[in-house]
Amino acid sequence: MKSDVIEVSNQQAQTDIALRQVEKVVAYKELSKKSALHLRLLAEEMMGMVRSITGETRGTFWIEDEDGVYQLHLVVNTPMTSGKREKLLSAASSGKNESAKGLMGRLRDLFDRNADADIAAYTNPLFTHEMMESTSSLSMDWEWSMLRYEDALAQRVKKQEKDAMEAWDELEKSVVAHVADDVKVSIKGPRVEMTIFKKMAD
Repeated sequence: MKSDVIEVSNQQAQTDIALRQVEKVVAYKELSKKSALHLRLLAEEMMGMVRSITGETRGTFWIEDEDGVYQLHLVVNTPMTSGKREKLLSAASSGKNESAKGLMGRLRDLFDRNADADIAAYTNPLFTHEMMESTSSLSMDWEWSMLRYEDALAQRVKKQEKDAMEAWDELEKSVVAHVADDVKVSIKGPRVEMTIFKKMAD
């Protein structure tokens, strides 16, 4: 099953439209209240992230399911150039993106990066040394996985690394990390796709 593909934008209130897609899927698949709540929470978190992307951004959102595993998809073509990003961020008093905190804030930053940036050189706390080694390409094509990130972070927490312990605490507080089975973000040039996976017991 695949829901309607809808256009989303950070310039308008799109959450209601996305939630209507959730309601349609819930009704069609006859999901339980608990499963419906999980899908709704994940869609709300995803749309909250869209709203906080810098500059005018448009993308598409849809839901798929296969063998009881539901996937929430968000695809955005990043129109950001390094010059445009610097101009937007210079308007902030600190000169940096203030809301890149928490798991969804960090993931949002992947959508907010320079479209012309080399992903291998990108300075986001989600890019751990261990994860960079596990990728097949260190250029513009890249995929991040929450499960892989969690595994890499757990190894660093065992070594009592302060920044890893702070990142673990951030992960523990994330609604998405608690509800989703996995989150993947794939980057191919200016195209960024986030997929949230959730297996339902229904």
